Amino acid sequence: MTELTQPLAAAPEQATNRIPAVDADTAATFAELVYAHFDWWHTLRDGEASTRATDAYRTARRAFERRHGEIVSAYWCSHVESGAALTYRPRRFPLTTPATRFHRETDWATQNSPDIARELHRCDELAVRARTVLTGVRRLICMQLVMASAAHLLSLVDARAAHADPAQASDALDHERKALDRAEAYYCEAANGQAQIVYFAGMTFVAVVLAVVAAIWLSIDWASPVAALVAGALGAVVSVIQRINAGRFRLEYDVGRPYALFLGGLRPLIGGAFALAISFAFDGGLLHLPVAQGEAATTRRLALLVVAFVAGFSERWAQDTLAAAVPAAAAPPPKRAPTKTPG
Repeated sequence: MTELTQPLAAAPEQATNRIPAVDADTAATFAELVYAHFDWWHTLRDGEASTRATDAYRTARRAFERRHGEIVSAYWCSHVESGAALTYRPRRFPLTTPATRFHRETDWATQNSPDIARELHRCDELAVRARTVLTGVRRLICMQLVMASAAHLLSLVDARAAHADPAQASDALDHERKALDRAEAYYCEAANGQAQIVYFAGMTFVAVVLAVVAAIWLSIDWASPVAALVAGALGAVVSVIQRINAGRFRLEYDVGRPYALFLGGLRPLIGGAFALAISFAFDGGLLHLPVAQGEAATTRRLALLVVAFVAGFSERWAQDTLAAAVPAAAAPPPKRAPTKTPG
């Protein structure tokens, strides 16, 4: 996450040890860590390693990692006080997803590069969405992709500061835009797959509850509406499974898991409601089963279950069937124009 701290890079590049040492008992911000690393790197590069700069950087890093976790990947700009890092903190429970966060401090580096700043902002947005929505290995992969793109973008800032070839820098920026597009596409697919799991869990739970209640009811006495309700709910579940296997099932994944769970629980109820309506239409005489009058009651029950299953499987078919069964209201007669009496 970008920490909106005013850059301290107004001083000449040769000036080092500008930042007071961070207290080891306090939490350092990422901006403080970036400036401490910049001072330490320049003293090391110039062959004048400063004990004070080294101690300040190590203290700032320990204080930062104490709060946010271990830095597993980082990029530090060589010519400006900017950088990006990815931290990893294991949870207390072994089966929970580790806390992975993306940190960025690049305002000073990108003040003259709005094109790179826009792409880095995309990195921030994608990291926030991945950290909030994704879990498990999907989150780790997506955060690593974001960090890789941010590092490559910051390397372009360093290249511009070193007066590299503008044409090569432009080609590299286009390449990174495409890499970010692929990372965002991966996030969308991973989030949709994760939402499908939550949706399926809610759908299965409601379907199992309906099946248990119906089994108890039908073991006592046969009731066509109850049997149709279960058959319609089962048809709805099979319909969703078929769409998932075909890759045609998309969900709104950024709204959170409870909403996906709620929508999944509604699906068997909707299928069961259409099956109930079809069952009442047959019992009420609006529709007729394609079964001969002399057939046994068991045959008619099985035919009704098949029709109820199809009603839950295809809501469009159920709507069209019910609409065709209900007679259209008679249209009112057209109004006649008033006739004039001869005067």
